[in-house]
Amino acid sequence: MTEETPHPRIDTSVPHSARVYDYWLGGKDNFAADRAVAEATAKASPGVVQGARDNRAFLGRAVRHIAAQGVTQFLDIGTGIPTQGNTHEVAQAADPAARIVYLDNDPIVMIHARALLKGTPEGRTAYIEADLREPDAILKHPDLLKTIDLSKPVGLVIVGTLMFIKDHEDPFGLVARYSAALAPGSYLAISHVTADFAPKLVGASAEAYNSEALAFTPRTGEQILRFFEGYELEEPGLVPVFDWRPDGPVARAPQDAGAYGVVGRKL
Repeated sequence: MTEETPHPRIDTSVPHSARVYDYWLGGKDNFAADRAVAEATAKASPGVVQGARDNRAFLGRAVRHIAAQGVTQFLDIGTGIPTQGNTHEVAQAADPAARIVYLDNDPIVMIHARALLKGTPEGRTAYIEADLREPDAILKHPDLLKTIDLSKPVGLVIVGTLMFIKDHEDPFGLVARYSAALAPGSYLAISHVTADFAPKLVGASAEAYNSEALAFTPRTGEQILRFFEGYELEEPGLVPVFDWRPDGPVARAPQDAGAYGVVGRKL
């Protein structure tokens, strides 16, 4: 996908969070409007690019941990534009028969997902273009039901996405509806922007983002834990995203954190 040949359903004059994120990660699947937001936000909050990388690394560690518990089915909500360490790659490295459903509401994400996110012959990878605000329709979607058996444990992955759901859209109720459909022994992995550690920087980032009509809502640790009602948290609990089961020593201070990472097991 190039800027000269956009998909007819993509309005390239309107920024999208997935393409902004792609730019921060060094990707090329973004447009001028996305880059303008990304650069304005990075100028206001210089740590945001590292924060995007931290977020992506958390996804890989969380999926690897969930797969190590024997879970072979994953629903990745708000997958974003494909890069390295995608959910199916991590899950199918643990079990080639793992089955993954990707969900995103950006057409360009789905174009690239279908082209690039190829699973193993033993497993299955499906893609649904939909909005997470429609859980009932998503949970009944034929592509989901052909891929995931909801009577067995599922890894529900919602990384860097819920901050774009406004309070009046009831993010807690939405997650609860997904959780209600999952079997006991399922897992929920969430990363979420917070101002608990660096309120000035996160506030500046939010202001820059919001000025470009891409509003996001930082939430406190206490609020983020509300998503995990009915779950038992995996160690180390609710921590800065780079401190959740890191692969090695972390030379970062809590005040460097712009997001929490947390994983829980459904009771």
